[in-house]
Order: sequence, then C-alpha cells, then structure tokens
Amino acid sequence: MDHHRALRRTEVLTNHLLLRAPPRTSVLEPNSCLSYSPPELSNSCGFDVREMRRLMDGHNLDDRDWLFGLIVQSNLFNRREHGGRVFVSPDFNHSMEQQREMTMKRIEYLLDRGVFEGWLTGDGPEQELRNLALHEIIGMYDHSLAVKLGVHMFLWGGAVKFLGTKRHHDKWLKSTENYEIKGCFAMSELGHGSNVRGIETVTTYDSNTGEFVINTPCESAQKYWIGGAANHATHTIVFSQLIINGSNQGVHAFIAQIRDSDGNICPNIRIADCGHKIGLNGVDNGRIWFDNVRIPRENLLNSVADVSPSGEYLSAIKNADQRFAAFLAPLTSGRVTIATSAVYISKISLAIAIRYALTRRAFSITPNGPEVLLLDYPSHQRRLLPLLAKVYAMSFAANELKMLYVKRTPESNKAIHIVSSAYKATLTWNNMRTLQECREACGGQGLKTENRVGHFKGEFDVHSTFEGDNNVLMQQISKALLAEYIACQTKNKPFRGLGLEHMNKPWPVIPSQLTSSTIRSSEFQTDLFHLRERDLLRCFAAEVSEYRSHGKSKESAFIQSYQLAEDLGRAFSERAILKTFMEAESTLPAGSLKNVLGLLRSLYAVISMEEDASFLRYGYLSTENASAVRKEVPKLCAELRPHALALVSSFGIPDAFLSPIAYNWVDSNSWSSAQH
Repeated sequence: MDHHRALRRTEVLTNHLLLRAPPRTSVLEPNSCLSYSPPELSNSCGFDVREMRRLMDGHNLDDRDWLFGLIVQSNLFNRREHGGRVFVSPDFNHSMEQQREMTMKRIEYLLDRGVFEGWLTGDGPEQELRNLALHEIIGMYDHSLAVKLGVHMFLWGGAVKFLGTKRHHDKWLKSTENYEIKGCFAMSELGHGSNVRGIETVTTYDSNTGEFVINTPCESAQKYWIGGAANHATHTIVFSQLIINGSNQGVHAFIAQIRDSDGNICPNIRIADCGHKIGLNGVDNGRIWFDNVRIPRENLLNSVADVSPSGEYLSAIKNADQRFAAFLAPLTSGRVTIATSAVYISKISLAIAIRYALTRRAFSITPNGPEVLLLDYPSHQRRLLPLLAKVYAMSFAANELKMLYVKRTPESNKAIHIVSSAYKATLTWNNMRTLQECREACGGQGLKTENRVGHFKGEFDVHSTFEGDNNVLMQQISKALLAEYIACQTKNKPFRGLGLEHMNKPWPVIPSQLTSSTIRSSEFQTDLFHLRERDLLRCFAAEVSEYRSHGKSKESAFIQSYQLAEDLGRAFSERAILKTFMEAESTLPAGSLKNVLGLLRSLYAVISMEEDASFLRYGYLSTENASAVRKEVPKLCAELRPHALALVSSFGIPDAFLSPIAYNWVDSNSWSSAQH
C-alpha cells in the first residue's frame, strides 16, 4: 500500500508542477496608457525561498504538495483558467444545498485517493502531524470542506479515540476513517456554548435494562450548531449531565445513533437545520432534540469514568473539576486546527494583496511621470508588511503548538489548554484583521469573490467563537496564570513552565532613551515583553486580591478585573509568539535568511509595542520611547520592501490557490476573459 501511494503521489505532484506554467505575456493596445509587468521572482532575491518555506511549514512538505496536486488536477474542485493560469476555488455561486452536496463529493474523492489513511487508526506524532498538514491544505482550498472533515475526524473520531476505550476503538475507528459511518459532535446547546459545564441535556441510567436514557428537558437544551447533523451524520457524541441515583456526576460523553444507514432519522430523535449562514454553507449545521433516547451502557465513553451494570459510578479521578477537564480534551485538537488554519488563510490573503501591490500602479509623483506601484508607497507598505511580519511570527507559534499537541502527555495537558487557547484567540483575531486590510488594499478587485480575500471574511469570521469565544479564552488564560502566580508566591517556589521562568529573574531594566539598534535588538525586545507580562500579572493579582479583601467572591473579583485580564492574556500570547520566532531564528547560521528573519522579527516586535496601549498605559515605554518605536516601523517596512515577493513566495502556495489579481489582473479582466 505504501509503495502504491508513493507512486500515486509522484504522478500527481508531477502533474501539479506542470500546471505551474509561466504566465502568458500581456499584450496591450499600442496607445494604452497602462503598462503591466507581472511580478516574477528573481534568482537573486537574497535568500533561499525553499529553505524559508521548509522553516515556515515545519513538517510534511511532500504530503502537502501531493495534496495540492490532487486538488489542482481535478475538475471536482472548480478548476478553471484565467489569463493562462489554472485556479481552483469553492463554488460561490451555488445554493446552500448544492454546496453541501459538493462538499460530500469532494470528501469521497479524497477518500478514494487515500488522503485519510491512518487518520484514526494510525498512532504517534508522525501520523498526527501528517493529518494536521493535510487538513491545513484542505482548509486553504475550502473552509467548509475542512470543517466538515474536522468535525468527523478530529471531534467525533478524536472523542471516540481519546475518551473511549478498546471496545469503542474496535467498533468505531476504522468505520469512521472509511466513512462507513458519519459522525458529529453534540456539545454546544442553544443556551450554552462556551459554558460547557452548564449544559442542560440530561442522561440517566436505567439499571433494569442496562441502558442510558438521554433527554432534552427544555428548548435551551437543544444541541445547536452541530456540524453534519442537518443532512449527513449517522452518529453523534452527546455531551450531557449524567444523573446516577439522583446525583449529578457532571458532564460525560455518550455515543448515540441519530440516522440509520438509509439516512432516516432514528426514533425519538428530532433534527432541524440551522439554516443559511454568512459563511461555511457547505457544512450542514443542525439542531438535535433527544426525547428519552435509549442507548446501551457500553456507549458511554469510559476512559475517564464508567457505570457498572448495577448502576455504580466508577472513576479513578475523584475530583469533579479534573474529570470535567479530562472530558474536554477533544476540544484541544479543534483549537489547534483553527489556529493553524487562521495562519494559512492570512498567508493566502497577504500573497494576493502583496503580489497585486507589486503590479498595480496609482498616481504620479511628477507631472506626466509614471504612476507609482502601490507597494512603493510607504503608507501601503505600512498597511501590509507589519501583517506579513505577524504571519511569519504566528507560523512559528503554530508549529510550536502542533508539536506540543502531538507530543502531549497527561502532565502537559494544562499547558496545551492554555497555549492553544492563547494562540487560537490571537491568531484568529489577527486573521480577520489581515483579511479586512488585504480586502481594502486590493480596492474594488478585493470585492470580487473569485479573488478570495473578501469571500474569506465571511468564511472565517466564525473562528472568533468556534471552540470557545476568544474573549472568554483570553480571560481563561489570565485565570490560569493567576493560579500559577498565587501558588508560586504562597509556596515560595520558582515559576516553571508556560514560559514564565523569566519571573524568577531580576526585573528587566528598559533604557531611558532608545536608539534604532537598541529597538531592533532581541535582548531589548525580550526584556520589554517580559516586563509587560510580569508587571501585568502582578497588577492583576493585586487587583483581584483587593476585590477579595472587600468581600467579593473569587469569581466576582476575577470578573471585575476583566480589563487587566485581557491585557495580561495579550501579553502572554505575544511574548510566547516572540519566543517561538527567536527560537526558529536561532536555528539558522549567519547569512541572508537569518538577516531577513531578523528584520521580520523586529517588525513583529515593534508593531506589537505600537499597537498595545499597555506599553504606555502602565509606563513600560515613555512617550519619547514610544515615539521612537513608532518611527522604527516605516524604516523596517522600507528594508523589507525589496524582499516582499520572495517572502510571500516562501509560503509555498501554488498559483492555483491564489487568485487572478495575484498575477495578470489586466488579462484576467480583459474582454477575451469575459467571453469564457
């Protein structure tokens, strides 16, 4: 099987590379006042683009290119030609029903070509990294396709694999991987999204029949936004309160069948469609009601807790909070895939906007002089190049998160939860900002759906609330950091883990006057980011303590301190991202690649300083130093401008995954193109 798959990959990749033909020369009318020169990467761009891509993607480059080729070569992926180039994109003119049908056809195409081999039946970090890499490529093509797969493989399949035991694995994993059954994940309810602990679905145990009975007791308990439920799913993981002998044992997970093999809804199950959405209409989100649905006792996913035939509740984890945390483990994979997906969508939008800015001209500086390239305007550089630096920084952070996840241990679960929450919120917020800026930077062309950027805005807006509302996640981070701070202070022990070891060192001292060389130094950047996080954590602890001293409960004090909590969450995230950037940079020998990464790292650091009011608000930067930092931004942008094309080319995104305006936008809008 491996030999045949390798041959198939080689054949598909060869076809894929042949599709990347040089662009057709643009021919303009003799009297045309507009000249067009498509951006082409010079052989002397200053650094090795392939090595930069290897550093950015981090893993499974051959698998990624194989799947790129599978998608590009098939007409099933809306393959079309523009200006002599091949492009693929989702079907933006189709109805919701057509999009859902096409999503399933594409899944079948990928299934038949071995894309999902080992996704659930394989084990180990290498298999999981391959899964993540292929899922990232699928998301770059179509968010609906990626979400549909993510729900089935990572949420349903992951819950069976990690919350279940051998009896569940033997029965469900292979059939899930082969799509013999189609799974969904029923956690969210109409009345409870982020607050999973408060869900209202109730499951009781009937010892007379050896069955669990699942019930939706009220309308707010209906399962809501359940991807796959409206049309296709045959089974679901139901998260529910478990009642044993009148005692609530908290949230547990159960397997329930909701459709038979012919697609008929099962007895005592009611399903309704969530309807049309601003994006993701290829995913059939549904609502589910359970009317005393009976399932076998064996359908409890019992790696954390079990119920004996006689009805005795059994768990090695006696602490209810720890049990609840264990049941939420499948959500981690969702946050990992969402964070990495956000980075790749930012890469696509920046590659399109920057390539367009390297060919589109507007206004003349001198009378009758040539119009100026958009990216030669300092203001346009200021719009796009800091976002480029951020996506580089966040690529390294996403790679670190993936490695942390695939090498997880019971001891690392807490760190994974905190880091995945931080990166999921930070990276998805940044993606939405990047999409908006790139849409505007492309002008009217950014409104055309075929140019992808504007369409992405509706498709990826959901990331802000997927798998946890971003604001709630950021407050959870601060809450966890506060607990760590109190524990270390109370027991007089050093900080360990979460990158907080800098708290054990003397307080950083920031120079009273900053020069350009100081601002660009990694030592200064590290000190300033450490100072911000350290002081905000101290201030946050003091404010919560002050509220407690006036009789407020711990939860109430935390809620009242939300502003500091949000500042601290941002400080933790940006410090962690900067650390991953520096670690990636440190692996390189001296040379052009390291030099350009140094510029990007400095631009990431200074733009973070400029954009976060905390640096001025709490006095980490004086007004004079804040002004010096601000002046450094356009200098760094100007130095990165000659590398702009090479930097977006280093993303390794095939031409077909970008858009017509990234290449010959005149030709793609010509009369001849309009006739096709």
